Amino acid sequence: MDRDFSIREIGPDEFERAWPIFREVLARGESYNYAADLNLDGARAMWTSPPYRMFLAEADGGEALGCYKLGPNQRGRGDHVANASYMVAEAAWGQGVGTALCEHSLTQARKAGFLAMQFNYVVSTNAAAVHLWSKHGFAIVGRVPEAFRHPTLGLVDIYVMHRML
Repeated sequence: MDRDFSIREIGPDEFERAWPIFREVLARGESYNYAADLNLDGARAMWTSPPYRMFLAEADGGEALGCYKLGPNQRGRGDHVANASYMVAEAAWGQGVGTALCEHSLTQARKAGFLAMQFNYVVSTNAAAVHLWSKHGFAIVGRVPEAFRHPTLGLVDIYVMHRML
């Protein structure tokens, strides 16, 4: 890791700190099925409205490096399984931010009483994410053929990944 950073929970009032990371990820179009025209208010609602909680990784100087949201994968009888989504600023790639966010989210999910965590939509060509989740005990439990329109590769598969907590 090249620099020190911390991870803390943020609310809707601080979402703008993560918005540049969202814009970067949306512009690349390689890992999320969000609409390209998703705006700040829409993203804020998706990531900070209950039952979701949002966490921000920030450098000691205050620079936003990455973020994640955590909440139930499903409501009702499926709410014991967590779901999380992660984004890391491109400038922070390779510095341990994604690993730290994953480990932090697993701890937060356990503290919240979740029994497992499931990722419903991991783009198969996102090798860094697939490698990171696998390293942290997630297994590919499903594959959906050609479910994502990659901007340069065309139709690619997505994975469902899962692990017990």
